[in-house]
Amino acid sequence: MTALTTLLSPTAVRLGVHSPDWRAAIRAAGQALVDVGVSTADYTTEMIANVEENGPYIVIAPGLAFAHARPSPAVLRTGMSWIRLHEPVPFGHDTNDPVSLVVALAATDSSAHTEAMAALARSLSDPATATALEQASSAAEVLALLDGDAAPAAPTVPAARATPTARATPAAGAASHHKILTVCGNGVGTSLFLKNTLEQVLDRWGWSRHVSVEATDTISAKGKASEAVAILTSREIARTLGDVGVPVKVVEDFTSAAEVDTVLRDTYRV
Repeated sequence: MTALTTLLSPTAVRLGVHSPDWRAAIRAAGQALVDVGVSTADYTTEMIANVEENGPYIVIAPGLAFAHARPSPAVLRTGMSWIRLHEPVPFGHDTNDPVSLVVALAATDSSAHTEAMAALARSLSDPATATALEQASSAAEVLALLDGDAAPAAPTVPAARATPTARATPAAGAASHHKILTVCGNGVGTSLFLKNTLEQVLDRWGWSRHVSVEATDTISAKGKASEAVAILTSREIARTLGDVGVPVKVVEDFTSAAEVDTVLRDTYRV
């Protein structure tokens, strides 16, 4: 088992779920968490409230919603659910609707699931694995794919051999090492997902020693913005952040290494 499948019980994988709208889809994902003892029904309410408050930023890729809320007493242990809908439903996202897969995360803290998020990002960024997951006919098949039985290929993006020279001025004392923030409403879910995709691109460029990535929430991001050369986030969260003194770059598909590569090139003189 991997860190990812350790958090995902077979009984929390449900395929062909009927949901009339996005709230019902999140309720189905939340009920799966309740049924395996990961969270209480209050956490489901919190996941829905997160979208009502921050918009559909949890729709991080075409057809994929990553439902979550902040760690709270409603979370009994860290775990996930995987809900594939019988018919896709709109969440209100400009480019990634309709949603056919809802992955829900309940976390006891902001670091307990980092490795699992990295594994999930790698799986869903690989087209062959993503297609196989869409076609999987059983929970066992989903878990086998997530375990790496169909190993995902590394994302193909051109390497950038130059040393980073930001268009934005780095914070004092950071001339030899830059920071990029990835931001979501809570700092525990979609921001980690985007962080992992960005780190894959930086690894391919050979820039990991020059640029670090920190996942955070909207409130913390405003205080940390002066430490960063840029912020990468969703369109909805970018609106919430407003002007924070550094470039705020929108990423539509958090699973796309190619899109993140383009955004990174626009951030730097590459």
